[in-house]
Amino acid sequence: MIKNRSEMSKRITIDLQSPQGNAFYLLDLAGNLGKKLGLNKSEIKNIQDNMSLSDYTMLIEIFDKHFGDYVDIYK
Repeated sequence: MIKNRSEMSKRITIDLQSPQGNAFYLLDLAGNLGKKLGLNKSEIKNIQDNMSLSDYTMLIEIFDKHFGDYVDIYK
């Protein structure tokens, strides 16, 4: 089906069962999104450090807390 360009989703989509679900990819994406959103280096490092403190499930929850308005995550 042909759709209007205005209907294109601006959100990033991540499938956790794909290579994009890798913890290192998510940490890097947090840094890139943080820069685009105007966060300073200290804020970005704090988010990434918190993501790295615990297990994979917590990493995803912290990522979603900070970037869930811009990223759709699929299990």
